[in-house]
Amino acid sequence: MKILLFGKDGQVGWELQRALSVLGELVALDRHGRDGLCGDLADAQRLAETVRLVQPDIIVNAAAYTAVDQAERAPDLAHLINTAAPAVLATEAARIDAWLVHYSTDYVFDGSGDAPWCETDRPAPLNIYGHSKWAGEQAIQHSGCKHLIFRTSWVYAARGGNFAKTMLRLAQEREELKVIDDQWGAPTGADLLADVTAHALRAVMGNGAIANPRPELQGLYHLAASGVTTWFEYAQKVIDHSVRVQPALKIAAKKITPIPTAAYPTPAQRPHNSRLNTAKLQHAFGLSLPHWQVGVERMVREIL
Repeated sequence: MKILLFGKDGQVGWELQRALSVLGELVALDRHGRDGLCGDLADAQRLAETVRLVQPDIIVNAAAYTAVDQAERAPDLAHLINTAAPAVLATEAARIDAWLVHYSTDYVFDGSGDAPWCETDRPAPLNIYGHSKWAGEQAIQHSGCKHLIFRTSWVYAARGGNFAKTMLRLAQEREELKVIDDQWGAPTGADLLADVTAHALRAVMGNGAIANPRPELQGLYHLAASGVTTWFEYAQKVIDHSVRVQPALKIAAKKITPIPTAAYPTPAQRPHNSRLNTAKLQHAFGLSLPHWQVGVERMVREIL
């Protein structure tokens, strides 16, 4: 089995290289590509040519335009990478009868209410980024290719920059931190996304050597750690656990103050409710998703 991975150096892509390597031959590309292959999602023609050259059984797209605020100023680029590129990959996947795995976001919803969003709920994005990701989902679904789309939220990893690292740095520099306390979601580790992806692919492809593929499992799934929190509580957890792990750590912040979203205006509007209902995923693939605190505690130990 041959797997073509785009976005290998991103948070999710990095973990996918580990998780997917046991499933078969892995061709992993960053935006610079290699050996005549193109990994740049902004180059539609060469992207299609790359799929035709590699002839993969599975295409995994872990690349995206994720600069939420910058997308408001560069909507064409956001849609080129988040909408047009997935459409190209889906078209090529359908042509060669390959599976396409793609990642989307809680930002496809408007964040209203306080109930976890289900896959059947109607998207209503608040910003350009959310619109571009939703349009990408639709392009894949309408292409006729076999696909798995995983919507997730608040992704982090020990590698690269993330909210936890920023909070920990600021806590060592400032006497007071002000953190938003009216946006709800579940911090979700890139390692969890990668491991669930590998598990799901084994299921739909027939568990490797066992010739029992299950194409009926294709579709859209919500994938996030269990539990729910706010950015304020998340920051508290990171700082408290960091001190527990490393008691000598010098924390200057004597106070962490909760603030509303309105007190921290940004170019792109954020949803207040990013809760995702993951019951469909857990039932379909026989999974039990860990609480968000488990992954965050592990990540803290890795970054200290």
